[in-house]
Amino acid sequence: MPLRKHRQHFKKYGNCFTAGEAVDWLYDLLRNNSNFGPEVTRQQTIQLLRKFLKNHVIEDIKGKWGSENLDDNSQLFRFPANSPLKTLPRRHPELRKNRIENFSKDKDSIFKLRNLSRRTPKKHGLHFSQENAEKMNCEIINEHQENSVDNREISQKDVEEAWRYVILIYLQTILGVSSLEEVINPKQVIPQCIMYNMTNTSKHGVVILQDKSDDLPHWVLSAMKCLANWPRSNDMNNPTYVGFERDVFRTIADYFLDLPEPLLTFEYYELFVNILGLLQPHLERVAIDALQLCCLLLPPPNRRRLQLLMRMISRMSQNVDMPQLHDAMGTRSLMIHTFSRCVLRCAEEVDLDELLAARLVSFLMDHQQEILQVPSYLQTAVEKHLDYLRKGHIKNPGDGVIAPLPTYSYCKQISAQEFDEQKVSTSQAAVAELLENIIKNKSLPVKEKRKKLKQFQKEYPLIYQKRFPTSESEAALFGDKPTIKQPMLILRKPKFCSLRY
Repeated sequence: MPLRKHRQHFKKYGNCFTAGEAVDWLYDLLRNNSNFGPEVTRQQTIQLLRKFLKNHVIEDIKGKWGSENLDDNSQLFRFPANSPLKTLPRRHPELRKNRIENFSKDKDSIFKLRNLSRRTPKKHGLHFSQENAEKMNCEIINEHQENSVDNREISQKDVEEAWRYVILIYLQTILGVSSLEEVINPKQVIPQCIMYNMTNTSKHGVVILQDKSDDLPHWVLSAMKCLANWPRSNDMNNPTYVGFERDVFRTIADYFLDLPEPLLTFEYYELFVNILGLLQPHLERVAIDALQLCCLLLPPPNRRRLQLLMRMISRMSQNVDMPQLHDAMGTRSLMIHTFSRCVLRCAEEVDLDELLAARLVSFLMDHQQEILQVPSYLQTAVEKHLDYLRKGHIKNPGDGVIAPLPTYSYCKQISAQEFDEQKVSTSQAAVAELLENIIKNKSLPVKEKRKKLKQFQKEYPLIYQKRFPTSESEAALFGDKPTIKQPMLILRKPKFCSLRY
């Protein structure tokens, strides 16, 4: 590993390296090594460096290690002055001989050590007391137990069940519910998808597919890069005619609209709709963490498409140089309106489905970098769980006992009655906000708006009546003048003259 001088916080440090340099160097080394090969991912390289840091093969520039973390950034590290290998304790030759001969017989080893401690031999300048002998007894027992425990093998099924169990535990903790029965079926959690999405990623955290036939077509990727990097582009030449960017955008939209299934899949529709209830200002952090875990459940091709799409529309909506792509809508509104159905929709169309999807896509655009990144704490929790499983502290991931996981408290604990009251009020507030979105949506045609309001009134009459208590308030929304029917005039019947004489 090459070392050189680095500057950080106005100070110079010699014989050190950045975390990014270490990742680059080790990643290249592993990929070119016959024992590993090009299948090694950058995320696996980072995990290996973290193990080096945990075991004091390397340390940060301040000499810290073990509990510190390492990411692909400019943080400075160095090699420790001393070797990380533990020094072997010096033992009396007779003790070492007894230990080797009787290692498999704990009682005999302990008995001989006690006899030696009573004689307290004095040889080679070493003094053995009762305390030293008791320490040796404990050391032999502990090492024997550790060796016997570590011999327990962990199967691939154990690893997969650990991933399933840990992600469900975290999701339950984040959502603050006593059970996930109403949120997700555990059988819907596919551990292979989670493991793939966690480990096979690029430097920027985007999933890398081994089977290129599942990837986006090259022409779609080129078009997405063109608009994401507008006006500069890497794969396409500058436009030569007016409206070029609109044609490119239409090409991308047509591809995603023609997909047979939304990116979040029909299977997880209910899961993501339940999380929509958390999109409140005081629960924003909880929603981000919950969505981060739920997006790991997606099939790798879907997660990759979602990542690339969110990165593109987020950049486009923030790009001040992006030409107007629609005559009546801004770029952000156009992105949400175009791709909502591509991201979330039900297998059977339901009322207000589009508005729910638009709300989720808007939130994903604003927080895509956090939601679609790989949570490092999940990998650590699974490793701890497998370590406990290996040592026999738990029988299997489903026995109700789990290794201590780092938990997060997002709000103050409340009673069951308060929870039920808040659940109702939060749901009503979310539905009321949905009504306001329909009312304030200027891009929605009047006829369509009337239709959606009628649907809303049918589904939620009380909330609708609270918003429009009188017919005048409803008429004012559309600028209609209330029609007042004139009272019917009571006309006398005309008298007809009889023609008979």
